[in-house]
Amino acid sequence: MQRALISALRLTRPRTPISARRCASVGAALAPEIQVRALAGADKGITEILMKRPHACNALGNVFVSELLEALAQLRDDQQIRVLLFRSGVKGVFCAGADLKEREQMNEAEVGVCTQRLRGLMNEIAAFPTPTITAIDGYALGGGLELALACDLRVAASSAVMGLIETTRGLFPGAGGTQRLPRCLGVALAKELIFTGRRLSGAQAQALGLVNHAVAQNEEGNAAYHRARELAQEILPQAPIAVRLSKVAIDRGMEVDIASGMAIEGICYAQNIPTRDRLEGMAAFREKRPPRFVGE
Repeated sequence: MQRALISALRLTRPRTPISARRCASVGAALAPEIQVRALAGADKGITEILMKRPHACNALGNVFVSELLEALAQLRDDQQIRVLLFRSGVKGVFCAGADLKEREQMNEAEVGVCTQRLRGLMNEIAAFPTPTITAIDGYALGGGLELALACDLRVAASSAVMGLIETTRGLFPGAGGTQRLPRCLGVALAKELIFTGRRLSGAQAQALGLVNHAVAQNEEGNAAYHRARELAQEILPQAPIAVRLSKVAIDRGMEVDIASGMAIEGICYAQNIPTRDRLEGMAAFREKRPPRFVGE
């Protein structure tokens, strides 16, 4: 019943059209461009998606997108995942955006199909049932920032560079940027950033509210990743069903008027009442001990 409610309320996941096969890359990469790792020990419950396409700065090419969609599909129903963390395996870059070299080889119809596929990918990330965190340790431009915007929380190195720069390339954000940036920063500021194609540092992005945290970069170039893990560790001890339902209530409530949003909150809250975790939370409070939530 719980999972049915989440499925009913969260954003509808668009299906990849059959015509997207026309976008298939001529040859598959020698190594996976997307790697998935479930952490253990004190980090148990955190799953990482590692983006590793170094020769193209993690550009959103067809193989990259296919592998990321496949990873999300496999992870979506894994009840052991409490936080999904996106990070780069390429030093100095998070994601350089769309693969324009691939785009140059496509006709107009193929470009339209691939853009729709990218938009679907961002919707899949946004609809992931558990909290998602992006660690931006380098450049996050165009589609790279759109990917980060699709996540719930964003952490950046102060020296990171990000922006929806599509207008400087004769384009405009087509994978959710025109919708998610205004919802994040407000309409006027989002318009200014998109119209100008301006780039922001991680520190500037935090000042505007685009990222939750900005941290000084370290010698290894992964300071944002470490801060993102710390943030994930704060989420891990909390009741997973309550966290998931709060995400549904917030995401869906923001898309409707407040009265409808309150109704959505009520539906979600009603589903949380019969959970074992709610009873455990009350018992732990009464007994003055840390709660032991099991996700039931």
